[in-house]
Amino acid sequence: MTIDRHSLMILVAGPYRSGTGDDPAKLEANVRAMTETALELFRAGHLGVTGEALALPLLEAAGSTGPGDAAYEEIFHPVAEQLLARCDAVLRIGGPSEGAELMVSRARAMGKAVYTSLADVPPAR
Repeated sequence: MTIDRHSLMILVAGPYRSGTGDDPAKLEANVRAMTETALELFRAGHLGVTGEALALPLLEAAGSTGPGDAAYEEIFHPVAEQLLARCDAVLRIGGPSEGAELMVSRARAMGKAVYTSLADVPPAR
């Protein structure tokens, strides 16, 4: 297998809790939107990733009882920040989100590309 040198690892950053009232169905819908965007990036030749894909199983293993508890505070955003450090870019999707805006701000501070739509992401091939 050869690695396409034009392929990017892109963090998909969107709302997770914002506007959900921590309703599990709404949280799941937000995760699904980010995951579907990551899939579109993959199909375009990039590696789209989400912090949620890594953090949520860790939260379950840590015994988290829900968003905002001690395990959530320990794990959720720190996982995204560590992931961001390894990504080439961020794709910001969805509506208002303090966490997603934090990822965008940190990405810019690191000199990483920030995209606001799939159409803005350069082709991988």
